[in-house]
Amino acid sequence: MHFTDFSKLDLSRLPSPCFVVDEVAVERNLRILHEVEQKSGAKILHALKAFSLWDLAPLTQTYLSGTCASGLHEARLGKEHYGGEVHVFSAAFTDRDFAELLTFADHIVFNSCSQLLRYADACREAQQKRPELSFGLRINPEHSEGDVPIYDPCAAGSRLGVTRSQLDQHLVDDDFQQAFALLSGLHFHTLCEQDFLPLQRTLAAVEAKFGDLIGTMSWVNFGGGHHISHPDYQVNDLIAGITAFAEKYQIQVYLEPGEAVAIGTGVLVSEVLDIGFNELPQAILDTSATCHMPDTLEMPYKADISTAVPPNETSYNYRLGGLTCLAGDIIGDYSFAEPLSVGDRLVFEDMAHYTMVKTSTFNGTKLPAIAVWNSNTDALRVVREFDYNDFKTRLS
Repeated sequence: MHFTDFSKLDLSRLPSPCFVVDEVAVERNLRILHEVEQKSGAKILHALKAFSLWDLAPLTQTYLSGTCASGLHEARLGKEHYGGEVHVFSAAFTDRDFAELLTFADHIVFNSCSQLLRYADACREAQQKRPELSFGLRINPEHSEGDVPIYDPCAAGSRLGVTRSQLDQHLVDDDFQQAFALLSGLHFHTLCEQDFLPLQRTLAAVEAKFGDLIGTMSWVNFGGGHHISHPDYQVNDLIAGITAFAEKYQIQVYLEPGEAVAIGTGVLVSEVLDIGFNELPQAILDTSATCHMPDTLEMPYKADISTAVPPNETSYNYRLGGLTCLAGDIIGDYSFAEPLSVGDRLVFEDMAHYTMVKTSTFNGTKLPAIAVWNSNTDALRVVREFDYNDFKTRLS
């Protein structure tokens, strides 16, 4: 699945490696999300953990209700550049980070009963100064929809969210009951790049275990992982599902998709540095699986290349590898219509969401530049290039 035709972009205009994001495609996705907001009454937040290209924050702000963050730094980015509501969830907060978040965040969601109890007094004091400040608790409905355990928040033994049995054990305590009374919302997250049917099943599981509590809240957050802007997503079913849930419980619904803002919008452009042979032809690129596209190793999955097909479908097969010393820095095996040569540019598709935010400088590897392209006008802006100082200054 890939929306923008990046073959129209002259790759020689770019530094390499380089992430390129099509602002036209981003706006297309945002329009779809905004339509869901308008028709369902839900508020949609942009999950910065998936796509933090704040150069496009003014565009995002036009269509969405705010941002959600996974910690202090993302929350500050949302507050400073995106506008709207700032929601933040973390597996655990430090005292220093939590104190700062209390000064500007709109919703703060706790991951555990113990964290809620720990910070209850600070929450009460903060609400006296900022009555609009809202607190929530992440719940774990123990309902898995993910296929890959590392991305399944409800996998057995998950550290994310409170199960009903855990909550019930704490609710017998008077101090915790007082802390629980501070809450105005519940948050859950079970999905990863999925359509409406897994959400529908999740809602049934949430209602079965936490339905008696939902009606006592003023909002519920359906989390992320919703592939709403994918062409196959059942948008009308989502709108109907949100509307029915909100009317049933008289509650404000939030969603916080990240990849839905950026799917099909961006690529990673890389250059062939060397061609070798060890049992099969090898090509070394100026990018890296471990540094620039770690999900290809973690998930794992195989990135699509615009000019490549699966291995052995043509006569020109190559194993593509990164330029680091890690033996496993292997991007994958691909076939090409023509032999690869040093200096060729390759385009890895759909690399805007999650890939950009996970880059690292292992081995001192240069981070990819960032460019914004307009596929309608062909206007191109290189927003950022990285150099030695970016590597040096993060280490000491």
